Amino acid sequence: MDRPEPGTIPDTPGSYQFKDAQGRIIYVGKAKSLRQRLSNYFQNPRGMHPRTAQMVATAETVEWIQVRNEVEALMLEYSLIKQHRPRFNVRLVDDKSYPFLAVTLGDEWPRATVTRGMRKKGSRYFGPYAHAYAIRETLDELLRTFPIRTCSDHKLRHHQRVGKPCLLFHIEKCAGPCVGEITPQAYSGLVTEFMEFLEGDVEPVLQRLETEMATAAAAMEFEQAARTRDRLAAVRRAVERQQMVGDTTEDVDIIGVHEDDLEAAAQIFFVRRGRVVGRLGFILDKVMDLNPAQTMAAVLEQVYGDPPAVGYPKSVLVPTIPEDPSIYEEWLTAQRGSRVEIRIPQRGTKRELAETVKKNAVDAFQRHRLKRAADHNSRAKALNDLEQYLSLPVAPLRIECYDMSHLQGTDYVGSMVVLEDGLPRKSEYRRFKVNVPQNDDFAAMEEVLTRRFAAYVADKELPIAERGRFAYPPQLLLVDGGKGQLSVAVRVLEQLGLTDEIPVASLAKQFEEVFLPGNSQPVSIPRGSEALFMLQRIRDESHRFAISFHRERRDKRMTASVLDGIAGLGPKRKERLIKELGGIRAVKAAELQEFTSLTWLPHDVAQAVYEKLRSTP
Repeated sequence: MDRPEPGTIPDTPGSYQFKDAQGRIIYVGKAKSLRQRLSNYFQNPRGMHPRTAQMVATAETVEWIQVRNEVEALMLEYSLIKQHRPRFNVRLVDDKSYPFLAVTLGDEWPRATVTRGMRKKGSRYFGPYAHAYAIRETLDELLRTFPIRTCSDHKLRHHQRVGKPCLLFHIEKCAGPCVGEITPQAYSGLVTEFMEFLEGDVEPVLQRLETEMATAAAAMEFEQAARTRDRLAAVRRAVERQQMVGDTTEDVDIIGVHEDDLEAAAQIFFVRRGRVVGRLGFILDKVMDLNPAQTMAAVLEQVYGDPPAVGYPKSVLVPTIPEDPSIYEEWLTAQRGSRVEIRIPQRGTKRELAETVKKNAVDAFQRHRLKRAADHNSRAKALNDLEQYLSLPVAPLRIECYDMSHLQGTDYVGSMVVLEDGLPRKSEYRRFKVNVPQNDDFAAMEEVLTRRFAAYVADKELPIAERGRFAYPPQLLLVDGGKGQLSVAVRVLEQLGLTDEIPVASLAKQFEEVFLPGNSQPVSIPRGSEALFMLQRIRDESHRFAISFHRERRDKRMTASVLDGIAGLGPKRKERLIKELGGIRAVKAAELQEFTSLTWLPHDVAQAVYEKLRSTP
């Protein structure tokens, strides 16, 4: 890309756009000084971050738009990114729609409904919420106190025509506007109270219901008092869902972020009048190299670029102050119409809540990483990288991983888990019962590998249709452990003549080091790479699978009964016998007559039970 002539770039605030050879915008930025910011892109590419250098190399031209101040530059940058979706700008990875509770104020009889997607004019939105079921449950509880309609327009018109209300009217969850059971003025009051409640103003509603209940009780209208009591209980349950995190003057948003070099997970709690009234979460693909302050700036743009359904807060609590914080405070202040502060909470309940939001961001990031494992492109890259890093003859489309588990040398078990094309093939998982001396993991590993690959060698001599479950060899044999486990695997393959056919490696838990035969030093696989992530995932899965089998065997052994192995005494009869006689001790102490008196227990089985118990010390 040719650099613009010196002096042609203005020394003013504005937004700049890099374009490719086809004229498409590939990156949009903002700057206090266009001249100073753009000069950073025309240095030696070796001094740039690789992704920045790639963007500059892809660009053919750069253009800019001057504005009056930095806030206008920020707003212009956001609108251009939203319009053009440049490939090198931060972008949403999980662009999912969150559920909102909408009130259709544009309708003659406003309706409450749970909705997703684009927000429509004429409706008031509350949220977003983390789960649709949670807001549906809250709405269902509130309808007894605020019986506004939830039916569709088509259903409303149908009941208006027939002149009969639906079931919701009869169970007091709708005021019956379709049949004139409520005036427009009274219905409008219900809608207003409903929205005020969702905004966090709950005390007037609670006080009104308590007064109505007391008045009805004083007038000896106990049925009405009971109905009001039930409504009050429903409202209180709904209030409990809106977690109280501050006093009733608190209007604050709390942001938590967890990131690595490539992506960032953001979680936002919206607090209004001291209650959490909405949550939002998303994953950002950082694309370009961003430090924490720049990441926070990108998060703020995503959260507040479009007006939030719950409005703008008095303050925003963040884990890191964004780049150019005064610009963002000025921007949010203009949107709210009063002062908005961006700060890091230092102590007290705000600090505790910020840590909670941070934990949510960490959890969201980990879930995203697990989900990413299912992505075909990342799996293909991981397999190709493993071929390169481990010097394999082909990409390992089938990987087998082995792990051992025991409890102080007892109940030794082994596990074999399989990845095919980077995905778990659970039908190919295998469990092994192992008989070895105490605390000898090497002997256990040798027995498991010998059994598995001896079966493979034997199957190779058979026709394909007659081969057993170990018919296919892995392109990579992975053992959980360090050099000791690796040497065992190498020895087994040598004994079976499979050294040249099956590549082997080990993954040590400490430092996540990967070892290959003949190398004293671990292989250098970049941390955070898809290749190492895949090895870690199959290792963890093999460990989980081995532990679950070990627990199953241990529990079965510990719960083994003296009644096991008696012909005719199956699980149901055994359970009934223990129950009717009052426990296993009572069964052991019972005489033969007690067993034979049970009409449902055959005489020969009763005799066998008695003899087994008498012969057991």
